Amino acid sequence: MPDAVTETLRPAPTPRSLTGAGGVLEDLGADLSGVAGLVVTGVTHDSDAVLPGDLFVALPGALTHGARFAAGAAARGAVTILTDPQGAVLAGDCALPLVVVEEPRDRMGQVAARTYGHPGDRLLLVGVTGTNGKTTVTYLLESALRAAGHLTGVIGTVGTRIDGEHLPTARTTPEATDVHALLALMVERGVTAVAMEVSSHALVLGRVDGLVFDSAVFTNLSHDHLDFHRDMADYYAAKATLFTAHRARAGIVCVDDDWGRRLHQESEVPITSYATTPDAGADWTILDVVPTSSGSTLRVRGPQVADLTVSVRLPGDFNATNALGALACAVSTGVDPEVAAAGIGRCTSVPGRMQAVPDPDADRAVLALVDYAHTPAAVSRAIAAARWATRGRVLVVLGCGGDRDRAKRPEMGRAASELADLVIVTDDNPRSEDPAVIRAAVLQGASARSHSAATVLEIGDRRQAIQRAVTEAGSGDVVLVLGKGHEQGQDVAGVVHPFDDGVELAAALRGPRS
Repeated sequence: MPDAVTETLRPAPTPRSLTGAGGVLEDLGADLSGVAGLVVTGVTHDSDAVLPGDLFVALPGALTHGARFAAGAAARGAVTILTDPQGAVLAGDCALPLVVVEEPRDRMGQVAARTYGHPGDRLLLVGVTGTNGKTTVTYLLESALRAAGHLTGVIGTVGTRIDGEHLPTARTTPEATDVHALLALMVERGVTAVAMEVSSHALVLGRVDGLVFDSAVFTNLSHDHLDFHRDMADYYAAKATLFTAHRARAGIVCVDDDWGRRLHQESEVPITSYATTPDAGADWTILDVVPTSSGSTLRVRGPQVADLTVSVRLPGDFNATNALGALACAVSTGVDPEVAAAGIGRCTSVPGRMQAVPDPDADRAVLALVDYAHTPAAVSRAIAAARWATRGRVLVVLGCGGDRDRAKRPEMGRAASELADLVIVTDDNPRSEDPAVIRAAVLQGASARSHSAATVLEIGDRRQAIQRAVTEAGSGDVVLVLGKGHEQGQDVAGVVHPFDDGVELAAALRGPRS
């Protein structure tokens, strides 16, 4: 499936030689005699996205090999193809010259960096990794950097932003060809600093190859993606590669969990640590946190400040931690602490992250929230944040995605039922799986709780589940819809149906109560 990164997300074409000193394909250890004297103006791994003058990188995939689409790439104007030995056979009598290497994916990042003139080297570049909090930290960091005068870019789960303009992308971290094109476009538009989410998939699959981050941020690590990684140790090892000398110059690490403390000890690059309590002995720490109607007010201590007040306008104690990480990172890049704190205080929302949906019924006054929580730890944090914001009940709508980590499903059900008052188990992108089987796994965890007075219901239709939660809510209660966050579709059997939790929650709040 194409990555939804189109020609509009590329810089103006700049011809670059494939061979010779500084050539795009030099140092690959491949036979370049067939491409001597050729130039390219772009690079892509997606045959449907080829533009005239492109280098097409034909990769082996899970379902097929990109070289099968060599003829289409040639018809669209590709200049040459970089592929592996299998791809060279599959490309057959394609009219384009081939450059063959054993592992083209391993070379794609560096090739893309050269094609677009190493744009990452011309930016203040921050990579944020961790199971939870990546998106929020990038938004808070963007706000701090803007306060310091930077023109900013963001790449992450909810898309790409260039100086506030939103541009959709399909992955948390796009493929290397698209990452370098986006960064080059940002440079072209005058961007000076970029905050980018870096997933474990991206690190394993080379999507950030060819980049060296000025700072890398680690938020936390908890159960997720164990359909991709062998176990938690393998998941950690993937994240830890961001904190090596060939990927980053410095690190900002939260040491609240064992994984963060381990990374602090094992990192190859200098580390600035942060933690939520002073007894952790971190470089940055929260001295005091006071909940407010919209978030919290923090007093923090750091290398340059003994006692700094930071207003966080996002709800939940975990967002206090996210704000501290963003502050520590911004200051490490040279931003004045007071300026960074002021910028963080201007960030009032993050799409799909504890995003409030207003209740038009003033008498009912339900606090309605949408959050992307899709791991056991994130579910727990979101419900705890909801508890922090109300003295009423917390009513949760929860589902788990199909064709993804199955082991976390009962754990998410358990986390919800142990902390909420009402849990409605529903569907959330079942994809190719039977939705009822997914719900059963979530319900199994919810029923296995050791202690809880939560009522647990099963309503497969997500719209009806949201409506039921609103119907059950009374004055001062919180309705918390978890899982989709910013997403705008429901994937059922390969068909994506329009569905936005925020829109559906707003409609339910406007509807009649029973």
